[in-house]
Amino acid sequence: MSRPRKRWRDVDGVFLLDKPQGMSSNDIMQKVKRLFQANKAGHTGALDPLATGMLPICLGEATKFSQFLLDADKRYLVTAKLGERTDTSDAEGQVVETREVHVETQQILTALEQFRGDILQVPTMFSALKHNGKPLYEYARQGITVEREARPITIFEINFIEYHAPYLTLEVHCSKGTYIRTLVDDLGEVLGCGAHVTMLRRTAVADYPVAEMMPIDELQLLAESFPLSELDRLLLPTDTAVSKLPALNLDTEQSKAIGFGQRVKFSNEQHLSGQVRLFSAENLFLGVVLIDGNIIRPQRLITQSA
Repeated sequence: MSRPRKRWRDVDGVFLLDKPQGMSSNDIMQKVKRLFQANKAGHTGALDPLATGMLPICLGEATKFSQFLLDADKRYLVTAKLGERTDTSDAEGQVVETREVHVETQQILTALEQFRGDILQVPTMFSALKHNGKPLYEYARQGITVEREARPITIFEINFIEYHAPYLTLEVHCSKGTYIRTLVDDLGEVLGCGAHVTMLRRTAVADYPVAEMMPIDELQLLAESFPLSELDRLLLPTDTAVSKLPALNLDTEQSKAIGFGQRVKFSNEQHLSGQVRLFSAENLFLGVVLIDGNIIRPQRLITQSA
């Protein structure tokens, strides 16, 4: 007998996955989507297969706000092996250069100084950035190198954790668009010995609580043992994706008008401007709007469940 087909459903919220090593972000996202039997899912910034750690998975209406998490600051713990460069700048690539390591801790501390603050970074060829509509890694696999422009990034913190030659461990708090592999490769060149990533773990995205992260095998076990309602309790509210934005509560009439996609006039006593997260008179999250003086302009609204 054939097994009964699963019924996909509308379910909204953010699941904090502790991504395992060896899987692509898209493959693991599809697995989470299947376990929740969700109609819609999206991740919020890919982690390399080598990397582990926090990967927020947006389900349902939360996918409308995944860009805010793509743009959020991230934190990483990274271990680099000095003395070897690889073509991917991590342990999954081929070693292309080997040099002796004569590096002391003080040299590392001095070198880290130039990587703090606003810097320019040339993205690795092994990245998903597009050139003529094709990801750079596809060119790289064909042995083609494409000219890349340096991009502005911010390293808020880069902290020395430990050094047992040739392995160096750092903690990095950075802006969106930062390639940790490139950061390690650049640091290796400054130290004069080359380097590549051997371990990478994302420890934080925005302000999401680390304690709420769950590994996929744990989720799988719950899905096999409990009804979907138990899984749904693991989801963080949709508005957590935009928690950095100021909040505005509307009255009943204003909520109704916004629900119809209309612009709404209001007193703006808080002197708000730009993007804000919007809540109804019943404190239901309505979405993100743009405040222009005394006008609320709908921008990204969620579809309320009937």
